[in-house]
Amino acid sequence: MDTIDKIKTQIGENPILLYMKGSPKFPSCGFSAQASQALMNCGEPFAYVDILQNPEIRAELPKYADWPTFPQLWVDGELVGGCDIIMEMFQQGELKPLVEATAAKYPKSEQE
Repeated sequence: MDTIDKIKTQIGENPILLYMKGSPKFPSCGFSAQASQALMNCGEPFAYVDILQNPEIRAELPKYADWPTFPQLWVDGELVGGCDIIMEMFQQGELKPLVEATAAKYPKSEQE
């Protein structure tokens, strides 16, 4: 499987997916820390990919997404955006309803 196929599979299999540096508990950059904290505050489980552990994804995803920076939040197969957009949506009260609605569309029994 090439890297682009891997990215498409990850996005397809994870309704809420954050490509970030590090992990939500141990982020490796301030922007990833802010983005993962905002997502955790929404109260729904989400998947993440540590791009520092996946250099091929780090190299290919910006071209695939047409988005140059990390973190990147993907919800229901669509790129939402990076840290600034995530934080703006969180502060405006738009992130939580989006995350909750997406999580509701994919009950845990389907994800297991």
